[in-house]
Amino acid sequence: MASVKNHTWHQQLDGCRTTNGAGPSGIATSALLNSLSVSNLVLEKEDCCGSLWKKRSYDRLNLHLAKSFCSLPMMPHPFRTSIFMSKDDFIRYLDEYVARFNVNPRYCHDVEEAVYDEVEGKWTVTVKGTASGTVNEISSDFLVVATGENSQPFLPSDLPGMETFKGKVVHSSDYKNGAVFKDEEVLVIGCGNSGMEISKDLADNGARTSIVVRSQIHVLSKEMVGIGMLLLNYLPLKIVDKFVSLLAKFRYSDLSSYGIHRPVEGPFLFKALTGKTPVIDRGTIKKIRSKKIQVFPDIVSIKQNTVEFKNGKRRCFDAIVLATGYKSVAHKWLKDYKFLLTDDGKPKGKYPNHWKGEKGVYCVGLTGKGLPGIFKDSKAVTEDIYQLTLMAQK
Repeated sequence: MASVKNHTWHQQLDGCRTTNGAGPSGIATSALLNSLSVSNLVLEKEDCCGSLWKKRSYDRLNLHLAKSFCSLPMMPHPFRTSIFMSKDDFIRYLDEYVARFNVNPRYCHDVEEAVYDEVEGKWTVTVKGTASGTVNEISSDFLVVATGENSQPFLPSDLPGMETFKGKVVHSSDYKNGAVFKDEEVLVIGCGNSGMEISKDLADNGARTSIVVRSQIHVLSKEMVGIGMLLLNYLPLKIVDKFVSLLAKFRYSDLSSYGIHRPVEGPFLFKALTGKTPVIDRGTIKKIRSKKIQVFPDIVSIKQNTVEFKNGKRRCFDAIVLATGYKSVAHKWLKDYKFLLTDDGKPKGKYPNHWKGEKGVYCVGLTGKGLPGIFKDSKAVTEDIYQLTLMAQK
């Protein structure tokens, strides 16, 4: 049984399975445990579920995959929503999911640390109420790390002179729309899906937009990605990559003259090898071709408002948007993280057996496979906890 030390909590918990995080990973795991009548507790430092979607995403965000690939267990997306769902539709889906499956996260409770007690054979989870300031300890047989890969904005340290920049600096987690940047010179650093979409949004709103493309990327349409993911169920990756690459070359031709270079590996192999997702074009390439968005290579230096690039060009900017992604910080609060994670917060186990660590600790959604990965991880973790719970009751 789970127990709580410190009477300020006023409630004895009935469960002995604790999940940290009420994003898609956490609520999916809790819903599945509830469906098997396995009591559990979800802890969430924010005041809502899906806080990344509700508080740290830009206005025009849509799902980058068709909704058939982006549902959580036991609840397909409703027919009424578009194939590539808007942010608002997905947020509604998360709220409906929590209500339908009786997921009741304990909001505004931040996990400060989790340590494995070798004597008791349980996890001791220290939790602080963000509003009350009270600290409690939970003893739990199982611990699920569901804080995701996007728990903290990643701020690159390899931008020489960034500290001298005199303009506005915004991470994509704080970016909402380009209206406030109208008529300004804006540089977007980061050429993933967020960087490309934000660049288009800035250009659409009248900003003079540039983007840094430092690495090779695959550019695909959303339809190409959907076709590829469907074909992977039936054909070898090598064949699917070749087919999708041909579609991309036919649609976009050679983009190297615009500063965009394709990797030698196909899009799905490249994703498997590097973790880098193909850029799903939503109109950005058209803006680049028409010179509404300028592409620059790597940055050499930043001196106040002047940025010098690797090709020798210089330009002054009023603002920089860092579309540099996020990082997992689970290994910071999970003190005995080596039962599950590497030093950089990634699963120690190789896919597809990455989700289970030692001593009853698990992870959901830490493999870079997005919502489809969360679907699989949550089911695997739940089934394992369920079977171990049944064995303990015999």
